[in-house]
Amino acid sequence: MNKEKLDRVAERFAALEKQIADPAVIADTAAWSKLCKEHTSLAPIAEKYGELLRVERDIAAAEELLSDPDMKDLAEEEILAKRGELEGIENELKILLLPKDPDDDKNVVMEIRGGAGGEEAALFGADLMRMYKMYADRQGWHYEDASVNATELGGVKEAVFMLSGDGAFGRLKYESGVHRVQRVPETETQGRIHTSTVTVAVLPEAEDVNVEILDKDVRIDTYRSGGAGGQHINKTDSAVRMTHIPTGIVVCCEDERSQMKNRDKAMKVLRARVYDHYRSIADREYSDKRRSQVGTGDRSERIRTYNFPQGRVTDHRIGLSLHNITDFMNGDLDEMLDALKIADITARLGSEE
Repeated sequence: MNKEKLDRVAERFAALEKQIADPAVIADTAAWSKLCKEHTSLAPIAEKYGELLRVERDIAAAEELLSDPDMKDLAEEEILAKRGELEGIENELKILLLPKDPDDDKNVVMEIRGGAGGEEAALFGADLMRMYKMYADRQGWHYEDASVNATELGGVKEAVFMLSGDGAFGRLKYESGVHRVQRVPETETQGRIHTSTVTVAVLPEAEDVNVEILDKDVRIDTYRSGGAGGQHINKTDSAVRMTHIPTGIVVCCEDERSQMKNRDKAMKVLRARVYDHYRSIADREYSDKRRSQVGTGDRSERIRTYNFPQGRVTDHRIGLSLHNITDFMNGDLDEMLDALKIADITARLGSEE
């Protein structure tokens, strides 16, 4: 346990408590908000370290009683119990001290694309889109479509949507990758089980401070939206296509009737994709040195299989199978997401040792 680091955290936390209560600091809203954010981030570590110091003092006090014959047995029991408590606190502190992904608290831009399997892949893409929407509802997050390329049978060849809420990226970042489905498609007349794939990408929503996109680097084209939408959608050039020239990244948005709203949504998605592009380069460089067991960004990796005949969902990265596919597809994802987070933390703890 790095006591020097913990002492520095405790000292900084105490200093922040004084600063955020200072009227002069409170008057500067921007500075006060920044200090409050840092104070909140350090609070779990400072509080847990306080618990550790209290338990260590209890152990030291009990050890002083070992020389007293009348108190020796009670002291030994106290020491044994407190050492067990101390071990638990130390493990919690190790997790709290792990470097936090700065993007974990951000909103999410999600992209779903049908892979192998034609129309069945598109239908499963629509099922995954619904699954994530239902999970967002359970979390109290806001869901918003950006672009949906639908098929006649109700599937989606490609869908881009945004989820806004506390910790959205931290919860869903492990969903990036290839999702495989095994089931009898609605289009199958002979009852044969087919295997299809869908690719999911989870991007943290980027802010202006995360990535700079210059006007000269973006080409904007407008066009008429296709598909259902009444006369209005066919008569106005409300759809927007943005091309980021340096990276070649292209974003289309036609969900809104207003061109301005589509521009705003397209820029959010473009900013997220450009940020993810450069983040992925940095992640690859980092992974060359140290690779996590779970991973969060390899979209060519088959991460999960949804076996409908057996009612089973299996995540191949951690070998976990859940036999609740109906509930899972209705947004009950927490057991799987919790297990992925624990596996990631365990792998990171191992690499820190």
